[in-house]
Amino acid sequence: MRSELLTFDTSNRDFVDITGEVAEFVRDQGDGLVQVFAPHATAGIALMETGSGSEEDLRNTIDRLLPRDDRYVHKHGSPGHGADHVLPAFISPSVTIPLVGGRVELGTWQSVVFVDPNRDNPTRKVRLSFLNG
Repeated sequence: MRSELLTFDTSNRDFVDITGEVAEFVRDQGDGLVQVFAPHATAGIALMETGSGSEEDLRNTIDRLLPRDDRYVHKHGSPGHGADHVLPAFISPSVTIPLVGGRVELGTWQSVVFVDPNRDNPTRKVRLSFLNG
C-alpha cells in the first residue's frame, strides 16, 4: 500500500476541493482503490458538486442540523464547537474511490471535498492511501 499525507490550512474556508491532489496521487497507478481519510474528530470527506452553489447549500444544511450554540454537552473550544464533533456522524471522515487505469472514477459532477466548519484548529491533514487492484 502506498500512502501520503496532505496538510493545508482552513482558516478562511469550510470546504477544500482536493480532487486534483487525489488524482495526482494515483496518476498512472493502474487499477485499484484510493482511500481519502480525514484523521480529525471534527471534519469529513464528501463527494459533491462544487462551484454551483452546493457548498453554500451544504453550509446552510450543516447550520440547520448542527447549530453553533450552547446546547452541546461537549463544551470546550469556541461557542458551538460541540457541533463540530457531531459532524463526522453525518459527513464520513473517509471515502473510498475506485481507480481504473490510474484515474479516479468519479461521476461527471463529483469532486472530493474536505469539509471542516471547525474554526478552532485551521491546520488540517488528509491521508491518501492507494491499494493496488
